Amino acid sequence: MKKIALIIGSNRSQRVALSIGQWALNQLQSEAFTVDMIDLADINLPWLDEPEIPAKGNYQLESTQKWSELVASYDGFIMLYPQYNWGYPAVLKNALDSLYAEWHNKPVSLISYGSHGGFQGMQAMRWVLAGLKMKQLATQVGLIMTDDMVNEAGQFIDIEAALASQAFNLDLLRQNFEQELKTK
Repeated sequence: MKKIALIIGSNRSQRVALSIGQWALNQLQSEAFTVDMIDLADINLPWLDEPEIPAKGNYQLESTQKWSELVASYDGFIMLYPQYNWGYPAVLKNALDSLYAEWHNKPVSLISYGSHGGFQGMQAMRWVLAGLKMKQLATQVGLIMTDDMVNEAGQFIDIEAALASQAFNLDLLRQNFEQELKTK
């Protein structure tokens, strides 16, 4: 069975990314593939510190070697991350930049969130994904976050209600992956 990695691209201690990730996992259930959540906070990659450029694939650090093996084991990716100043978190960029060939020609989609829906962060990320030669799927999901969706601790009051309007887009995303992975 094909495997998709849902990469959580935020490592902040107070974050809603894990809640959104679990919601997305529930929405993306398919008989064509499995989805695993990979939390970059748990991966704990050092800042890019390989002696050679990643394009050579000659990884010296054990952390990079393990990351390479993990990424290579997946058939496609969903990057889930908050929008920071119309960009993306450094931890996600570092995880992407630490490797090169492992990303090539694999389908990818984005789920970004923020007070503006993460759209600018998705635009910025699309250039990075193009540089990694990933196959960007048609469906990208931007989640507009408002103060009334979260409690004082910054966590969702009712995630199902808050994100109900996006369930259709997650269904489209699932269909995109089913179609793309069928052709491989």
